[in-house]
Amino acid sequence: QKENTALDNDTVGTYRQPAAYRVQREMQTEEHFQAYFERKLSSTLGGALQIPRENRQLQCSFSWGRFRKITLKMFPVLNWLFSYRFREWFLRDLHAGLSVGMFQIPQGLLGVWLTRLPLPNINGFLSAFCCSMTYVIFGTSHHISVGSFSILNVVVTNILKSLNFNQTLSSNGSLDNFSDPAFMKDYMEALTLTASITLLTGIIQLLLGCFCLGFVTTYVPKTLIDAYLTAAALHVIVSQFTFIFDVMLDFYKGPLDIFYNLFHFFLALPKANATSILLFLLSMVAQRLNTSIMIIYKHSPIAFPMELLLIITVTIISNRIHLHAESSSAVVSMIPQRFLPPTPLDLSNLSKIILHAFSLAIVSYFLLVFVGERYASLHNYNIASNQELIAVGLCNICSSFFKSFVVSCAISGTAIQEKTGGRTQLAAAIGASMMLVIALKLGHFFQMIPNGILAAIVVFNVLPFLEKFLDIPILWRRDKYHFVIWLVTFAAVLCLGLDVGLAVAMGFTFFIITIRSHRMKMVVLGQIPNMNIYRSLSVYRAAREIEGIKIFQCCSSISFANMNHFKTYLLHKMDVKAVPLDESEMRALISLNLSDTAVERKDLKCSCICDPPLPPPRIPYTEKLVKRCHADSDSSSSSVNLVHWSKYGDKLSSRTLLVGAADAQLASPGFNTGCRTEKNEDEGRGACLSPGSAIDNSSVQLDRLEQPMYLPRPVHTIILDFSMVQFVDLIGSELLRQIIHMFHNIGVTVLIAGCHSSVIADFEKNDFFDSCVTKEMFFLTLHDAVLAALDKHQKPDELEPTAEEFAEEPLAEQQKVEYLA
Repeated sequence: QKENTALDNDTVGTYRQPAAYRVQREMQTEEHFQAYFERKLSSTLGGALQIPRENRQLQCSFSWGRFRKITLKMFPVLNWLFSYRFREWFLRDLHAGLSVGMFQIPQGLLGVWLTRLPLPNINGFLSAFCCSMTYVIFGTSHHISVGSFSILNVVVTNILKSLNFNQTLSSNGSLDNFSDPAFMKDYMEALTLTASITLLTGIIQLLLGCFCLGFVTTYVPKTLIDAYLTAAALHVIVSQFTFIFDVMLDFYKGPLDIFYNLFHFFLALPKANATSILLFLLSMVAQRLNTSIMIIYKHSPIAFPMELLLIITVTIISNRIHLHAESSSAVVSMIPQRFLPPTPLDLSNLSKIILHAFSLAIVSYFLLVFVGERYASLHNYNIASNQELIAVGLCNICSSFFKSFVVSCAISGTAIQEKTGGRTQLAAAIGASMMLVIALKLGHFFQMIPNGILAAIVVFNVLPFLEKFLDIPILWRRDKYHFVIWLVTFAAVLCLGLDVGLAVAMGFTFFIITIRSHRMKMVVLGQIPNMNIYRSLSVYRAAREIEGIKIFQCCSSISFANMNHFKTYLLHKMDVKAVPLDESEMRALISLNLSDTAVERKDLKCSCICDPPLPPPRIPYTEKLVKRCHADSDSSSSSVNLVHWSKYGDKLSSRTLLVGAADAQLASPGFNTGCRTEKNEDEGRGACLSPGSAIDNSSVQLDRLEQPMYLPRPVHTIILDFSMVQFVDLIGSELLRQIIHMFHNIGVTVLIAGCHSSVIADFEKNDFFDSCVTKEMFFLTLHDAVLAALDKHQKPDELEPTAEEFAEEPLAEQQKVEYLA
């Protein structure tokens, strides 16, 4: 025990005393680093991918590993089937499958009430069975229960009404005579058109999946999913009012449809069935009490199957006692109970239904993926969004063969399958098999169940989705962007519907993401004393600004959207403003560029008129920088800093550099970044002017009122920290090059530090570098750039101070900043 205590003390001591390190190396620029170390020119760095000639022929090979990977990706059922834990999971899946299957039987009988388009029971149950088994094979979610979604069914019904197929259930629940040939013709045409819509929806989803467009869901934030499911749950609850109050109303479809339907339900409350409302409330109370009953199996809690108990109990009671509540028996008994075989696709109305089918395909897919993502995050597994698109497309194609409606995720069935302990899709397979067998043999017993009981099961199982309202205050405190996304998504889906609301929510979310990702954030950095660490001056009190150097950290990528803000911030902090060049200055720049081109081509004697024309002259900048006018023009220069730094390989172990306000009278000596000064302008490449000079040695004179001025010393170098910049687009690189030219023209050197190799490759492709802007301005680290700026901008008499001067400087002075190379 003593040894362990001593070891713990040593460990604690190690953390309290962090290890120190010292590195001695030369200052590295990108030019020197790329010349010394060989760089691989891959496609990510801007180099073309070179394929040897001997390897250009097509090679085909077979790999069992690749075949196994493709097979498991196409048939996700094999992933859990080969690793199924029979002893641990089978009873859970059996329990969940019995509950879901028993609930699907009366739920399938209720479809005629919402859709007003009665479908033979055998077609409905066969469609549900085939869709469930299709998703078991091709789906990746472990808890999704596939089935008809009431809101989508209402959408299909409204499409039929817009195409004048109105021979369905009337508003009072009576059914037209099926013996009428005219009615039967319209009835079959309506079913055929429904099958056509479902088939077209499935084909669209399958094509989108084959083109791998399911990746769109990866750009959907969790807040949008939660808000969408919350609004969808409210739509489901309102759709159940028909069964709760026993009142048949025509559902309105359009903007603000949920409020329109609620208003008409409240008007119809005097006609409501009190028995149906009482049964609904008793069922809700029973399910609420069920939350306090828990079954522990294999050390894991499983919900008591109250839905299964309710359906069996009420089925027995309703077949023995006549309950004065509406059930599906009256309607189902009048529907022709014969199987309707598949019919050819109705293409006569293709132009009218293709947009509706595309909308149904998108809503059906996103609803399934959103619910799948919710339960996948709860149980710590992932779903393949593109495979889900293929799976739901195949399910809709299967549903169309039985003249059924568009299928998606059955929210209430999925909630029952998850809370009753389902672990894999075996629960869905068991439930679908049991549902088909019982429905075909004993289906007439379930026709007597009051609709209010089933409405209570549906409403109670979608109530957990409304708990996301509690996340609104949390989102407000944590992230205002996601708070706004949640509110806009919820309002759009609630007021505009599941289809239009989804489009509005997605568009708004992408807009917010774009604004947030391109929002420019700039930080002024200072150095932590005695360290090569640089932090924000506004955050860290210990950070000190280096005399003569301004360090700006760019915390986002640079593009056309935020480049103007980048320029405005930089000029504001440097206390200058940009003024457009006049015509004489522009002509001087153009003539200077043309003269450089002539010098480069002085050995060219003749040319052919067939040759392509020369590119237009490149103007390095179109603006000049002038000092801002202030009412109180006080100098912003701080006191003199004493800078200690060591230089590897030098005779002296250390040098003391004094950078003070006296440097304000000196012109910048010009950093060796490839910029030609007046001394070598005659050799060509004169587009980059010497610091403080005019545009060239010609007679171009700047206006005295707006004559470029030197910035008040000690600012002689601007360092841009690009360590957080991911990319710079074409417009951004062009404007950045102009900014570098403008600052160089007033005697300020611009250096760039920490630039990623991919960003440098973008600069190379965008023709960013020229005679003034070279890779000598790019440094590997921020500290390299600082040391290089201090080395090049010192007076000769300051480089070797005497020992007496060094000793006289107080060590405890707060304005001292020490640099370790």
